[in-house]
Amino acid sequence: MINLFIANTDNSWFDFLSKDPHVSEANFWWPGETNFRALKPGELLVFRLKSPRNVIGGFGVFSSHSLLPIQTAWEAFGTANGCQSAEALRLAISHFRQTAATGNTNIGCTVLVEPIFLPPEMWIELPASWSRAIQRGKLYSTSETEGAALWQRLLMASSSLPLNSGFSEISQVPFSTEGTPRYGVPTLITPRLGQGAFRIAVTEAYGRQCAISGGKVLPALDAAHIKPYGEGGLHTESNGILLRKDIHSVFDAGYVTIDEGLRFCVSNNIRDIFNNGEEYLRLHGRQLRIPDRPNARPAAEYLRWHNSNRYVG
Repeated sequence: MINLFIANTDNSWFDFLSKDPHVSEANFWWPGETNFRALKPGELLVFRLKSPRNVIGGFGVFSSHSLLPIQTAWEAFGTANGCQSAEALRLAISHFRQTAATGNTNIGCTVLVEPIFLPPEMWIELPASWSRAIQRGKLYSTSETEGAALWQRLLMASSSLPLNSGFSEISQVPFSTEGTPRYGVPTLITPRLGQGAFRIAVTEAYGRQCAISGGKVLPALDAAHIKPYGEGGLHTESNGILLRKDIHSVFDAGYVTIDEGLRFCVSNNIRDIFNNGEEYLRLHGRQLRIPDRPNARPAAEYLRWHNSNRYVG
């Protein structure tokens, strides 16, 4: 059984993102400190476009949900927030609040990957049970008739696009009835994280706390790739560590590393070259704070790569 959540969607957010043919992730934000627990990672959030449209315009694969300051949301997703600038995002959020938002205002961030924005000629009618009185959205299950029919229509629409997402890769067409394709059993989709989704996933996996120093000031923290994305590393939690920004910088430069025993190692070169570095040397040998979930912990293969290819010893 797979769930779909039809969410009321701001038309301007949809229109902005639908103009970008290369958008691979999006922040479906809520203007207040809203929690969202309706979906599991790999299920679908469906865009119900508000009046006067009142149709389904697309969907995205649910990755995660977090409460984040507006500024952090902008730093993580940029224009994938559905706005041209951080100020435009702040103003858009303020429009839905009783008081003006600032960069430090927390908002609900529902992270979607591989979003599909259908062109107007492919917009889909809402299920018969949908009511305009619904304020936030409604959950549908593929174990029920309306949910299963919606899944089929979304999959069919996605697979017919010239550049469709990975969503269509799970489709199967085992038979056809009167010329209408039917697809396989609805299946959870493994979210393919983008840079923003990676950052949020790693931040939450480490409990918003630097894995080395224990620092909890969110603007001072970075999700560091162990093996850089540009060199074949993936946007996966097991290739990430949440670090204070200065530690992230020296980690990328190779003056520090994490060994396979998950200990923080600092090269003496940091003292010899820069004639300082005591703030890092006193952390030498400290055990890494690791996530509770095993699949979010640093993978040995990535740590070995950093030890061999970045660390100056």
